[in-house]
Amino acid sequence: MTRIEDIRKFYARLMAANASSPDPRLETVFGEVPREAFLGPGPWTIIAGNGKVTTPSADPAHIYQNVLVALDDDKGINNGEPFLHAMWIGKLAPKPGEAVCHIGAGTGYYTAVLARLVSPGGTVNAFELDEKLADLARQNLETYGNATVIHGDAVTTPLPASDIIYVNAGVAAPPAGWLKALRPRGRMIFPWRPAERVPLAVMVTRTENGFACDPFMRSWFIPCVGASIADPAATIPTREQAASSRSIWLVQDKAPDRTATAIFGDVWFSSKNIDARPRTGPRK
Repeated sequence: MTRIEDIRKFYARLMAANASSPDPRLETVFGEVPREAFLGPGPWTIIAGNGKVTTPSADPAHIYQNVLVALDDDKGINNGEPFLHAMWIGKLAPKPGEAVCHIGAGTGYYTAVLARLVSPGGTVNAFELDEKLADLARQNLETYGNATVIHGDAVTTPLPASDIIYVNAGVAAPPAGWLKALRPRGRMIFPWRPAERVPLAVMVTRTENGFACDPFMRSWFIPCVGASIADPAATIPTREQAASSRSIWLVQDKAPDRTATAIFGDVWFSSKNIDARPRTGPRK
């Protein structure tokens, strides 16, 4: 085993331990996907708190740590914190054969991880709005035959039917189209930022009776263009109301009621848990 393989193996073990995932493939994949291949030539700029540090060399050992690496410093776009992504991906529990939609793919590192986890038989459609980053992601993912990079706007473009939607840009609320794209038992993680004071990560699961949601941690991502600013008519939650949300509804399926914690046009959040009992009437 070479030095960098040994370093990458230990990094992967740390990722899996932080994710607390029962899937042993998570460690395997983080150990096999080379992060340096997605960051451009070193030395690299590391984001440290409110400051920045340049690695002393182009030795990949410097980026096999829990560090954010700048991709476009002027736009504030980074290759995100590996501990966070490992935990989120572990929570989503990708399985072979599943269809993934990755929104905000950057240069494709976490897209590659997802592509490996849904192989064989699964696919990843990776949306990236920045043309330069989309081109880089396309090049970086050439050897991943089940990953497709789309230079486009995932907010206005209809998403393909997906088992997993992985969102890496902050939204005031998930567009209705994203919820509709989730298949039965589909999962979505997105950074919810309905207000500056409310930065949360939310896991959504499509059940037989609706969309269950779990705001499970604080989180901050750069804004998602076209979906990060709430309409003036929206009902913005307090931090406590946002954290108490347990389901998401499409207004077309159910009008907001007294359990509403936040309302954003055609999507609203409720403090009520989804009824686990199957419906007895016809499904829509």
